[in-house]
Amino acid sequence: MVIDRLDHLVLTVADIERTCAFYAQVLGMRAEPFKGRMALHFGHQKINLHERGRAFEPKAASPVPGSADLCFVTAVALEAVLVRLRECEVPLLEGPVERTGALGPIRSVYFRDPDGNLIELCNYPAPSAEAC
Repeated sequence: MVIDRLDHLVLTVADIERTCAFYAQVLGMRAEPFKGRMALHFGHQKINLHERGRAFEPKAASPVPGSADLCFVTAVALEAVLVRLRECEVPLLEGPVERTGALGPIRSVYFRDPDGNLIELCNYPAPSAEAC
């Protein structure tokens, strides 16, 4: 078996409207309904939302709000990310700091969503002219 990519993940939240507003306003994701549910779309992926106590079957064994640790790669500079977080009054937990992503070194900032999930936004370094 060879896994190609992540298609979607499910996030259990306390309040779907509040979650949609946060992810749309702060992170620029699109909140879209589907089959009586809500999803947050970004790039070629999506996050399906389950409201606590109203999860669809099958579901995780113990779904609870605030248990996720998510990292998103952003196409804008971290300096612009920091400006956006300040504009939206989102407290920064840490960063920018050097970390390691799936493809190598990254620079990251950390904050929490309304449910307390840890959100990491990162950038990969631009390829240097020497790499060509």
